[in-house]
Amino acid sequence: MKYRNATELFPAHLIKEIQKYASGELVYIPKREERNGWGTKTGAKAYYSARNEEIRWKYHHDKIKIPELAKEYSLSIESIKRILYK
Repeated sequence: MKYRNATELFPAHLIKEIQKYASGELVYIPKREERNGWGTKTGAKAYYSARNEEIRWKYHHDKIKIPELAKEYSLSIESIKRILYK
């Protein structure tokens, strides 16, 4: 990220307004783009959603007990409970 002088970018009246709030400080101005949600680019969100649905299915339909699910998915019993009761 390159630093630029505000006088090169903004009109004088806008600089005076900004100086009321942050005179002489470095200010970060984020891009206009909206951020992607967690795991949307990598597919992690879809992976964990599918895994959690599979855990719920096995618990409710296949009647697999919580400790067995915890061992199968390498999760703590508390994590399995959190998935089931959410």
